[in-house]
Amino acid sequence: MGSSRPIEISFDGLARVDGSARFGFGDATAALASVSGPIEVRLASELPSQATFDVSVRPLSNVPSTESKSQASSIRSALAPSLILNKNPRTLIQLVVQTLSPTPISGPKWTDGLLGAMINASTLALLNAGSVPMRGAVCAIAVGKAQGGELLVDPEEDRTDELVQGGCFAFMVADGARLGSNSTSVWTNWRTLKGGTFNETEIAEAREAARDAVKRVYAAMKSSFLPGGASDPDEEKMET
Repeated sequence: MGSSRPIEISFDGLARVDGSARFGFGDATAALASVSGPIEVRLASELPSQATFDVSVRPLSNVPSTESKSQASSIRSALAPSLILNKNPRTLIQLVVQTLSPTPISGPKWTDGLLGAMINASTLALLNAGSVPMRGAVCAIAVGKAQGGELLVDPEEDRTDELVQGGCFAFMVADGARLGSNSTSVWTNWRTLKGGTFNETEIAEAREAARDAVKRVYAAMKSSFLPGGASDPDEEKMET
């Protein structure tokens, strides 16, 4: 099954935002996220009992498209369970995600690795801002199933044409550093890519593969906030 590509994390300190972060799976799949808020919200978007959480995605090139809107909706769905929005009613939390990778043009147009990077960058930006109460950290990773039944975690671009099923899984981690029974699956978009069907057993197998692999993502996130922390700690240093 293998492991994910090298993880790269940096905090860019963008101007005029409350927090920002860059996350990448290797050099080819990366995203930059920024958070502003709580800030003033337009009257039409104001919610009386909680903050309005707005997410927008900017592609590397061209203008935002239907796909960008779909990605923004997915990111919002994945992150929403971790945010405590009723602490700041009638305000706006604005998340802007900039993709730093071109949209794949080969294979079945596999974009789930990039979506995972965007979710992870968004979590890091929220933690970096520290202005929005959170129940936990949301970590995400893509998993694909090849024609022969092999599960591929964070598959390389040159293997995406082998995939018959796949998707991105997001987990919320809370209550300490250990990623085990305290990780909750909060979102997935698992689907068939080349026709056919799948069953609950296949989804469960893919979810558990993602849950195990995302430990490395969480460990990298945690270490990135430590003084001099590495963005991708060695496997033997991780807590499991």
